Amino acid sequence: MTHNPIICAIDTPEIERAHALTEAVRGHVGAIKLGLEFFTANGAAGVHQLTHLGVPVFLDLKFHDIPNTVAKAIEATAGIDTFMMTVHTGGGQTMLRRAIEASMRVAETTGKERPMIIGVTVLTSMDQDDLMMIGVRDKLDDQVKRMADLAQSAGLDGVVCSPYEISLIRKACGADFTLVVPGVRPAGSSTDDQKRIMTPEEALERGADYLVIGRPITGAPDSREAAKTIATSLVS
Repeated sequence: MTHNPIICAIDTPEIERAHALTEAVRGHVGAIKLGLEFFTANGAAGVHQLTHLGVPVFLDLKFHDIPNTVAKAIEATAGIDTFMMTVHTGGGQTMLRRAIEASMRVAETTGKERPMIIGVTVLTSMDQDDLMMIGVRDKLDDQVKRMADLAQSAGLDGVVCSPYEISLIRKACGADFTLVVPGVRPAGSSTDDQKRIMTPEEALERGADYLVIGRPITGAPDSREAAKTIATSLVS
């Protein structure tokens, strides 16, 4: 393993807590993830406060809108130092292509490497019954593969998927397609917010590139020790 694959999900609107958690896990995770909860409360200024700590930031805002709006939203992040961002693959091929083009313009503006654009396939909080309720009649695996194929054809860098779709997408999209995998829980952790989960070791063995881990770290009595323990388990 040439990099630390752990992305710690900092799911809080409180800037002080986010700062403390980032300080705690720094050096034991590869990046932190900031999502809608944090960004809505603190905006770009809040992200800047955390990027100054030197931990790479995955900005997980899951853009899903008309192509022009998504492109402008991504361009608006040019002043935020992030290495990865998300869009919903359900926005369609044109939206996805415009997202990639916008990431290239961000790189031109900043002079830095463009942020990776990762597509969300099917949320890990959803199962087959949930898909049926929104009118998707295909099997969950088929829907995930369809969305991954669409993302790759549009030029995205990779997708978010549950651990159980890793092998399927690897076979369909190849080794160079980045797989960001939430639904990762160390053995014995709570599983109440996601339905398709797996341990970090199992997910890496199947071919995950990044593991998004939240409450097993941030909800632990000692977040620094929890992150260190998980990281150590992945290289032992």
